[in-house]
Amino acid sequence: MKDFCAQFCVEPGQSIDLSAWNPASTDGVSTKKTAKNEIVEYAERLRALQFLLYAENKRSLLIVLQGLDASGKDGTIRHVLGYMNPQGCRVQAFKQPTDIEKEHDFLWRAHKVTPAIGDVAIFNRSHYEDVLVTRVHGWVDKKVCRQRYQQINEFESLLAANNSIILKFFLHISPEEQLKRFKKRLKDPDRWWKISESDYSERQYWADYQQAYQDALQHCSSVHAPWFVIPSDHKWFRNLAISRIVVETLESLNMSFPEPKVDIAKIKQKYHKWFE
Repeated sequence: MKDFCAQFCVEPGQSIDLSAWNPASTDGVSTKKTAKNEIVEYAERLRALQFLLYAENKRSLLIVLQGLDASGKDGTIRHVLGYMNPQGCRVQAFKQPTDIEKEHDFLWRAHKVTPAIGDVAIFNRSHYEDVLVTRVHGWVDKKVCRQRYQQINEFESLLAANNSIILKFFLHISPEEQLKRFKKRLKDPDRWWKISESDYSERQYWADYQQAYQDALQHCSSVHAPWFVIPSDHKWFRNLAISRIVVETLESLNMSFPEPKVDIAKIKQKYHKWFE
């Protein structure tokens, strides 16, 4: 079994050429059925680990999902991360900034929804939108982007210094796979609500988005907040890779349940009749 964390991680300062990363890769996993069985196993482990994270109450987990339209952000949340208890897990979507958000620095809307200690937050898109779509459409120039890379790194360093585990996933798909998914949506009336004209108009900027992602990945992957490039043409492999990385990262923390706050033996003795 390969180490998915190492396999798909962008090393700090690593030069990135996304054309060299195959979005259709399954990294030696033979079948969809095999992957699904593993995903179920990892889902159960993730459920237990989230409970442990919540109980230990020493750190938090921030998961960032980025990718072009139809890359599978919602699907990842539903099929991989949806196993977690919503009492300690929140999904935050980042759409166009509101008028109030525009009156603050670009990181303000992200900072106020980062996870509290013991909790998990999943960002569906994120603070990286402000070095991606804004750059592609020329709303900010390269100088501003460079400043924002530094500000993002400092922001994530602050979170990490306060015991937040940060995992960032770029869901890498091909333009052919994206178009296939768009066509599938058009054939399904239950998915028409997800369709917007920008889904198609933004495709003309594909190369620009690839370059913007390459630069963001290169400048903003760190030891404490790594980026992972996840091949996502095959949904089942995307789900497997992310499941494995999240689970293996949490297991590496060697978390433990806190000591009881009461005398368990005394409780058992005093109320033993209730448990006979």
